[in-house]
Amino acid sequence: MRIVVCVKWVPMLSKLEFDPETRRLKREGVPGEVSSFDLRALTAAVALRAQHGGEVVALTMGPPAARDGLVECLALGADRGVHFADAALAGSDTLATARALAAAVRREAPDLLLLGRASVDAETGQVGPEMAELLDWPQATAVRRLTLDLAARSFIAEREADDGFETVTGPLPAVVTAAEDIAEEKFPNKADRQAATAKPIASVSLADVGLGADQVGAGGSPTWVAGVEAVTVERRRELIAGDTPEAMVRALGERLRAIGALDAGGDRRQPLPSGAPGTGVPVWVVAELGPSGVLPVTAELLAKAAELARTLGGPVEAIVIGGGATYAAALAAAGADRVLVADDPALVPYVTEAHAAVLADAIIARQPRLVLLASTVRGRDLAPRVAARLGLGLTGDAIDLDVDTEGRVRQMKPAFGGAIVAPILSRTRPEVATVRPGVLRAARPDPSRHPVVDTLAVRVPAARVRVVSRQPLDDAAAGRARRGGRRARCRPRHRRAGRSRPNRRVGAASRCGDRRHARSDRRGLAAEAAPGRRHRTRDRAAALPGARRERQHGAHGRRARRRNHRRRQQERQGADPQVRGFRAAGGSGGGAAVPGGGASPVSPPRVAQARRPT
Repeated sequence: MRIVVCVKWVPMLSKLEFDPETRRLKREGVPGEVSSFDLRALTAAVALRAQHGGEVVALTMGPPAARDGLVECLALGADRGVHFADAALAGSDTLATARALAAAVRREAPDLLLLGRASVDAETGQVGPEMAELLDWPQATAVRRLTLDLAARSFIAEREADDGFETVTGPLPAVVTAAEDIAEEKFPNKADRQAATAKPIASVSLADVGLGADQVGAGGSPTWVAGVEAVTVERRRELIAGDTPEAMVRALGERLRAIGALDAGGDRRQPLPSGAPGTGVPVWVVAELGPSGVLPVTAELLAKAAELARTLGGPVEAIVIGGGATYAAALAAAGADRVLVADDPALVPYVTEAHAAVLADAIIARQPRLVLLASTVRGRDLAPRVAARLGLGLTGDAIDLDVDTEGRVRQMKPAFGGAIVAPILSRTRPEVATVRPGVLRAARPDPSRHPVVDTLAVRVPAARVRVVSRQPLDDAAAGRARRGGRRARCRPRHRRAGRSRPNRRVGAASRCGDRRHARSDRRGLAAEAAPGRRHRTRDRAAALPGARRERQHGAHGRRARRRNHRRRQQERQGADPQVRGFRAAGGSGGGAAVPGGGASPVSPPRVAQARRPT
């Protein structure tokens, strides 16, 4: 068995700086590292090799410095490395990158291709599904547990879904993108690094994989970056003084009411644009439905589509795949001028290849100007596969869209942990973008709008991947409670959002959605894929001697020792536990921050991070 793991060499985000004069990132002298999700995928591959035998190949595409990342992968257990380096690769977008990597993977002929669900710099999550389409392999994205059956040439994967988890099975070879929970994060020791020097690293060029320079780089990329804009956050910088926590809370409440932060204010949503819809090329929204109807993110996309359609001169059309026309009235009230229904029993439940085939056929038949999808687990799974099939440019996880003076749709893409926003333009039609949920405003529903419903001709191919079972989020939460509620606990700070080491920020916290609070389940691979692993409980970790915890956990261990020392002092002095909890949450005798003026103690995520007395 051969497993290829694609890894990306990324700049260390905490060292990046933005030059306001040149409007570029300062990359000179910035150290690099392997993207943390890719390292977890590599750890999972090594565990599977321990069970089934074979070899693990680490593959990277990048400049000469990326070779250092391969050395780290070899130290973590990979058998050999492949460095895909060619000057013509510079400037490749996700589709050109997927095209180059897919050619290199064909050369290796693996049984399984693993990579992280997204890189920590761009966070698109597009390369994996695009490679699956170009290789014509089945895919499973955001996988948290993975087992292989080599005798049956198949895999079983438990993957994250928007409403819980689902278990899928499919044939090998396959492309699997790894979620954070697939494996524990590991770091090589000195002996591992010394052993890595004896392992081979091969260099590969475009000529070796049979690609031309026009298929990669800026010339082979359907999207391009129009510029870079720094993200600036303005805060109030106000402090509320008080002698006691109770007085400070009262003063903070009065201040919040004074600035209107606690006012309900009625329905502040804007109405939909008035007037008849345009007769030009339509703007599409791929609708996502839930048990209670149209998801809020679909209403957000329809409102933005209505705004863009008035500028572009076309109508807004919502396409529903596998949901029927039940919610056509709700989609029309949210902004759709027409509802396109693609219905077939084989489209429920959602399977990537079936939905991708239906959406790609519909785009070819109707030729929309712009296609918007939600940047949900499903949207990130579906959009790259369709874009690769049709050779379209795709912007992932956009936070806004507008039309420039030349009539081009600009898609605002955050990157490098939200430090910058880059307007992305596309050379292909239609433009395709996934949009982050919660960053756009839905319009005020207009129940007087009457939907026009069209039924699409559907051709559903036989699905290679099928859903075995689903576990909705409520059931998953109940299961965690029965197992002791481990996932309800917060991770140490250096374990959140893909941080690879203590005090090293490589995560994704941006102005338009805080992703710092990652799930806390670190059990990783299933027992079949990681034999002999033991689950360390919180009590056992707390019982470790202080020195041993410091050696094993670094900065987190030192913080724990200081916290325990303060707790013992406070207990001896008879301190009030509620006061200790307030101080652990960020309170002090000097005051509390007001929202808009730094972190707020009333913000739910901040409260979740409070260090409780142990």
